[in-house]
Amino acid sequence: MNARSDKSHVHAVFESIAPKYDMMNDIISFRRHKAWRRFTMRKMDVKPGDTALDVCCGTCDWTIDLARANGGARTVGLDFSRNMLDIGQAKVDKLGLGSSIELVQGNAMELPFPDDSFDFITIGFGLRNVPDIDRVLREMKRVVKPGGKVVCLEVSKPMWQPFKWLFNFYFQRLMPLMGKWLVKRYEQYRWLPESLVNFPDLQALAEMFRSAGLRNVRAYPLTGGVAALHIGTKGNDGI
Repeated sequence: MNARSDKSHVHAVFESIAPKYDMMNDIISFRRHKAWRRFTMRKMDVKPGDTALDVCCGTCDWTIDLARANGGARTVGLDFSRNMLDIGQAKVDKLGLGSSIELVQGNAMELPFPDDSFDFITIGFGLRNVPDIDRVLREMKRVVKPGGKVVCLEVSKPMWQPFKWLFNFYFQRLMPLMGKWLVKRYEQYRWLPESLVNFPDLQALAEMFRSAGLRNVRAYPLTGGVAALHIGTKGNDGI
């Protein structure tokens, strides 16, 4: 089965793992995903008043960070998993951020927003799960304002041996077993490393950003290349 192209399978995976998603992210990444997001926020330099859309927002941790950074300006989180959004909504409500954060169930390949709507558009650990990366990047570029930034934080592919071998062994062999032992979800966590097999590496994804029409593309390898941050800017002329 081509896991990337099977939208119903991807949806079922995330609906199923939603209740333990945050816990497993901490365990699988050794909590590094929090440090990666802090680094990303520093590079983004969100200002009060900047509007933001968090695509594939999951349980909304990054959405919440964006809302805190922009001082209550419009912040939208979009995801196709209702279960993920329900968990995220509970977090938003608990923090009293319901007036500034709107959560929308929707498709990353057909963003339900007009052109030039947001100052920042982010996608965290979601791009490798979409059926068409190019289409999602083009949609993000369409919806971001001229001069605004498209930001992707994602698992990547280390290039240095033997670290590359160790990473592949951990991600492909051990992680599914952890899913089985800790949350009784072997098949779902076996699918997640499969989603990385055909995903572009650091430089290839940067080139996809450029092909989507984004400018001044910057790519940062994180923790030896196991993750990567990509930032691209929409031209002030809107092109």
